[in-house]
Amino acid sequence: MTNILILGANGSIARAAIDLFLKETDAQLTLYLRNPSKLQNFSSDRVRIIKGDVLDSEKLKEAMSGQDVVYANLAGSLEQMARNIVDAMNIIGVKRLIWISSMGIYDEVPGQRYHTMLDPYRNSAEIIEASDLNYTILRPGWFTNKDEIDYEITQKGEPFKGHDISRKSLAHLIVKLAVTDGLEVRHSIGVSNPNI
Repeated sequence: MTNILILGANGSIARAAIDLFLKETDAQLTLYLRNPSKLQNFSSDRVRIIKGDVLDSEKLKEAMSGQDVVYANLAGSLEQMARNIVDAMNIIGVKRLIWISSMGIYDEVPGQRYHTMLDPYRNSAEIIEASDLNYTILRPGWFTNKDEIDYEITQKGEPFKGHDISRKSLAHLIVKLAVTDGLEVRHSIGVSNPNI
């Protein structure tokens, strides 16, 4: 059984991943978010909800205690959040991190030029890549609500394929990464459906 801490648990991808974790694994989930009232009620005894902000280092460290995997699905002050998460994981001794970023942070999307609005995503990814954590950085395409699991992965340095990805596909990959030892460790991977 894997203990998984989900940071930013009210995000649309996180909610899709929570559903899959509960349906397809025996993982114990700790859902960490600023406003728990926004999250649907879970009847599962495998879910614990903590009200907290990733910028609150002490609360974050408390939430990380006993966890095997940290999955971060965040928006806002990404660079400071990345620093806080890396520092807390090092102090608590948690090694596995799944971090959601964005396509385009390495200027890898054909036909598109890097834009400064991606700076927080690129800079936070650099903080994580400089750590000694067993991270996987996901660089998804634009999200769709299609009821499909269909995606392709590209590695850092390879041209990004496609443009969109269903939330369900991304959630499927997150769950797979969280429960499969060694999968895509210390990789930054682009994720999209190349057929759309």
